[in-house]
Amino acid sequence: MIRPHFDFIGKKWIWFAASGTIIVIGLIAVLLGGLHFGVEFQGGTLLDIKFAKTRPSVAEIRKTVAPFKMEESVIQLKEGNEALIRTRRLSTTEVNEVENALKKSLKVSAVSTTTVGPGWGDQVTNGAIKALLFSLLVLVIYISIRFEYKMALASLVAIFHDIFVVIGVYAILGLVADRLSGGALAFLPQEVTPNTVAALLTILGYSLYDNIVVFHRIQENTPLIGKRTYSEMANDSVNQVLLRSINTSLASLIPIVVLLLFGGDTLKDFAFVLFVGMISGAYSTIFIGSPVFAMLKEIEPRYRVARERFTGAREVMPLAEAGERLAEEFEGPEIAPSQARATAAQKAKKKKKKKRR
Repeated sequence: MIRPHFDFIGKKWIWFAASGTIIVIGLIAVLLGGLHFGVEFQGGTLLDIKFAKTRPSVAEIRKTVAPFKMEESVIQLKEGNEALIRTRRLSTTEVNEVENALKKSLKVSAVSTTTVGPGWGDQVTNGAIKALLFSLLVLVIYISIRFEYKMALASLVAIFHDIFVVIGVYAILGLVADRLSGGALAFLPQEVTPNTVAALLTILGYSLYDNIVVFHRIQENTPLIGKRTYSEMANDSVNQVLLRSINTSLASLIPIVVLLLFGGDTLKDFAFVLFVGMISGAYSTIFIGSPVFAMLKEIEPRYRVARERFTGAREVMPLAEAGERLAEEFEGPEIAPSQARATAAQKAKKKKKKKRR
């Protein structure tokens, strides 16, 4: 089987720039208010509305609920004839008044109401942050003990890359959905829920697994580095496990896509985060984590000196001479081409001297 060979490490700045661009766009979307937290985190009242006939526009729904001091409510259109209204915490009386107004003005067939107090929302938020930090701490300790701390640092960079990408995608979708009419993105989740956090923690495990596979191969190939820089050896290692990473990612994505398409609203948030996170995790392992680890290793004196010596020699030597030098290094005691030519030249000179005599 022909093994693919791509220069992942050598073109690292291209990958870093691409990822940085995506993350910056996502952070801008967050600052512009594209990231919508579910009622479980913020506290408040969530109204899940089902319309009898044609679903009205966001403007019509907002106009109907405006008299109840709900002008700042977040309204999202769902698939079919449904919509969500996320607003401040409403009393039982206010909920009944809003439901009656919706049924009278917009022909609503059913309204499901969920009210969460601010204390419970804070509890969910704090629990999610603690779970994330604890998971990252355990990952760093494990990788540092099993491999080395530089692998742990590179893994953290890849994991944070995946987290920022998922958050950015959510914010971009939320921002675009807010500005589109007709619910064009209603089939995708647009707010952060506890399911989102659970899927994000699952992504950490998947991203870690993919990083461990690559880092383990790099560790195995380190004693066989030979006449290569550390980056070149790491790049060869990545190419050796490339097909395995692709196959694993594709096999994992198939059931996630099925969940996303047919899992319904309950599993939509969970499946969407897994889908985006696994694609980002497969990318970050090869294009982010491995180059970062190679850069950290080449800070070490022995690998830094080797890089300077090998790269400097390749820049100075002509191509033909470089080939001869490699032949001399790998042929061992056998006579290399340059040595053979030098020996032949010396014999020719001796013959000329004999003839003159």
